[in-house]
Amino acid sequence: MQPLIGLLRALRPKQWTKNAIIYAGLVFDGQLLIPDSFLRVTISFILLCLTSGVIYVVNDLVDVESDRQHPKKRNRPIASGQLPIPLAVGAVIGLSVFCVGTALLYSPKFAIILIVYMALHVAYSLRIKRIVILDVLAITAGYVLRVAGGVVVIEVARFSPWLYACTAMLALFLAIGKRRQELLELAEQAGDIRVTFKHYNLPLLDNMLQMSMIVTMISYILYTIEAPSVLLAGSNLALLTVPFVLYAIFRYMYLIHVKGEGSAPEEVLLKDRPLQASMLLWGLTFVAILYLPNLR
Repeated sequence: MQPLIGLLRALRPKQWTKNAIIYAGLVFDGQLLIPDSFLRVTISFILLCLTSGVIYVVNDLVDVESDRQHPKKRNRPIASGQLPIPLAVGAVIGLSVFCVGTALLYSPKFAIILIVYMALHVAYSLRIKRIVILDVLAITAGYVLRVAGGVVVIEVARFSPWLYACTAMLALFLAIGKRRQELLELAEQAGDIRVTFKHYNLPLLDNMLQMSMIVTMISYILYTIEAPSVLLAGSNLALLTVPFVLYAIFRYMYLIHVKGEGSAPEEVLLKDRPLQASMLLWGLTFVAILYLPNLR
């Protein structure tokens, strides 16, 4: 059973929460309560989770030697030997075929997005993550593909390009924050474990973090004003959600700079109650604005 447990760990289910962004098209186009649309996006979410798990396994296979030198990553299933390399390779091939094949049955466009998503992240594992700045931009592109995946599996009437911009900038903000915290944690070993850390430094990452934070907020405010959704037409009520987003971003900055957290954003999200509360209030408020007629 140990290899199977190792495979499950290698798929990193804790990080699958980030794939929930695939529901953006469904929610913001007003189709959350349509059973067929919800089912299609939920199936796509499951396939995306499995696909992202495959990418994590590929990344661990490529980085097995450097992971063994990392204080935390050496405990990963492949680096520690819990998951044999042949089994990991077999899982990558089997799950990839299953995900793309299943997507082809109901949405060829989503199957194409899965293929592009896998190609991007395999390229990231093999080369791009060793190129300064391009490494965080590639991570950003992966989040945009997630959102696009949720849009193509349903009939979206009008989906705001500003939501793509918000997604991209938020992803960039989190990726830069993660790089910053990793650089601090690894200290003098940073350059040996990740090549790009030979080119990054704290002043650069702090400037990039502040810039991405500002653009994220501007993009979100413009989305709440310019969103073409039928449900938001003629209404500026979406602006009421801006304080929650502002608090969440400032809270994350606080966790990075004061608490020293942020090297794993998904773990921060799962354990920080104020951050969870702000995101919950944001979600509930936006859904209420979208779906409760008496608030429009």
